[in-house]
Amino acid sequence: MSEISTTRVSRYLDDLPALFRQPAQGARPDFLGRFLLGFERVLTGLGDPSRPGLEEILDGIEGAGGTTLLAGAHRYFDPGPDRPDAERAPVEFLEWLASWVALTLREDWTEAERRRILSEIVPAYRQRGTRNGLRHVLSAFTGLPADTIEISELANPLRVGVVSTVGEDTIVGGSPPHYFLVDALVPATGAADLTRKRSILRAILDQEKPAHTFYDLRIQVPTMQIAVTSSVGVDTVLGGLV
Repeated sequence: MSEISTTRVSRYLDDLPALFRQPAQGARPDFLGRFLLGFERVLTGLGDPSRPGLEEILDGIEGAGGTTLLAGAHRYFDPGPDRPDAERAPVEFLEWLASWVALTLREDWTEAERRRILSEIVPAYRQRGTRNGLRHVLSAFTGLPADTIEISELANPLRVGVVSTVGEDTIVGGSPPHYFLVDALVPATGAADLTRKRSILRAILDQEKPAHTFYDLRIQVPTMQIAVTSSVGVDTVLGGLV
């Protein structure tokens, strides 16, 4: 209260009889106006997005020109991976959102990863247990297009000139039943980051795959390709990972 008590009075004074108003004494507004300001901040709000009142939490705060300084209560239901903070759920609210979609947020997921997976997990559930469903969930975690993740059962027959590279696209005698191979292109900034992401990808696969299946995970790190993967420290590592 101290930082506002000497600079303004509450709008609630407008709803009271003139009897309750006092003339300003020097630079200080009247006592009742300053006293009611505390209630106004809590109940109605003073237009400060960092300290909204109850009404502002529910209805939002609109700035000059119709700009949104703070979205209303609906923002709590939107993880908003690509939205500004004023238009998406606060970080402390993500655990509650995850409980709505039967998702357990890992401690080692960053905020960006949590928001991205929350925004993608419901569409992925429609294909749960399928190849496309697995690809969708892994794509949501990595933030990469689904076409960078390949899921194959290695069941292609040997056809010379079509599929004939043993160990890559052909297995002599066929692959084991209920087995699949996941190839993922995963950007990493170092060996520790790559280890963390490999562990998370395996945890996602273990949770989302059909119970009777088993798999291998093969991770590739993007190499430098101008205009494709060429941002050093983001999706390219010079010299390789050690």
